[in-house]
Amino acid sequence: MDKQQIFNDDGAYIAPTYARFKVAFVRGEGSRLYDTDGKEYIDCATGIGVNIFGVCDEEWKQAVIRQLGMIQHTSNLYYSLPQTELARLLCTKTGADKVFFSNSGAEANECAIKAARKYGNTKYGRNEIITLKNSFHGRTMATLTATGQDEFHKYFYPFLEGFRYAEPDMNGVLSCYTDKTCAVMIECIQGESGVHVLDAEFLKELEKFCKERDILLICDEVQCGNGRTGRMYAYEHAGIRPDIVTTAKGLGGGLPIGACLLFGKCAGIFGSGDHGSTFGGNPVACAGAVSIVERLTNELFLEVQGKGAYLKTHLSRIKNVEEVTGLGLMIGLKTSAPARDVASACLEKGLIVLTAHDRVRLLPPLNITKAEMEQAIKILKEVLEK
Repeated sequence: MDKQQIFNDDGAYIAPTYARFKVAFVRGEGSRLYDTDGKEYIDCATGIGVNIFGVCDEEWKQAVIRQLGMIQHTSNLYYSLPQTELARLLCTKTGADKVFFSNSGAEANECAIKAARKYGNTKYGRNEIITLKNSFHGRTMATLTATGQDEFHKYFYPFLEGFRYAEPDMNGVLSCYTDKTCAVMIECIQGESGVHVLDAEFLKELEKFCKERDILLICDEVQCGNGRTGRMYAYEHAGIRPDIVTTAKGLGGGLPIGACLLFGKCAGIFGSGDHGSTFGGNPVACAGAVSIVERLTNELFLEVQGKGAYLKTHLSRIKNVEEVTGLGLMIGLKTSAPARDVASACLEKGLIVLTAHDRVRLLPPLNITKAEMEQAIKILKEVLEK
């Protein structure tokens, strides 16, 4: 089928919820994708941070194929080896005590919200959650309510009660705090609003504030987790320890999976029947995720930090780049030209980038090569200096 037929069928049968670029990808390998015409692209988007080791990563692919040859699904009424292997790995690498598996980042955040409210309601009668302005936590009704961006709230009222939106600093949190506050939910790097890194001193002060009042600290690591920033999870850069951590995207390496990690006093929050998921912890998705998490090592994190520093240094030297933000291989560029125009021009030249409000966003595979980074820099330079 040619690309025009794909475009036509998409328009005829798929709900128009995405502002798609006029490209249809059909195959890929590593950091390179190919469209219906055979044109090659350097992928610095990874399906919005999902294909963490690139397209058709051999180790991930073989793990998935092996599990497909055994059993593709069993309900959570029974035990599953891939699920327990993945839970053990995540707990060992993070110090978490328990894990709940879901299908997406939004569902992982739903789990965190329910956990926080059960903790707060049963101990103190608290049920309000503070989130930060410019945050993004998902598109379900609860996570959409938690999202601190008005543009995502249009059309979908009425929302759930019990959320307050703070400026991303301690004064903002204090202004929203009440005797009903049960949790504060944050992204250490606010990706969807432009790759804004929260101040480390603010995070430390927030952690102290929460611990003194037995308020749960929830870190949404859906996009910035799983080695993306050069640490297992981004909160580690500030040296804090949350009570609940959520993650997804890169965890599955290309298959849908989310996880809600419960630490310490949160480990025993849920009992039988409190929460559940038909597909959460699917054996195939978990088998793929095991092959990803096993490779998230300190050696890899050092490589990611080095690659991130290299990209940020060279990108900051490009004319018409006004600011470079981010950590590791989660990078935002403020450019003098509109971000969408930059992304379109890059695509024409064979480079896939993302946008986030007024920023160009780069989320390349963690194993991208220096030659591929140089090619990406060259294309961005050509586009931005034109």
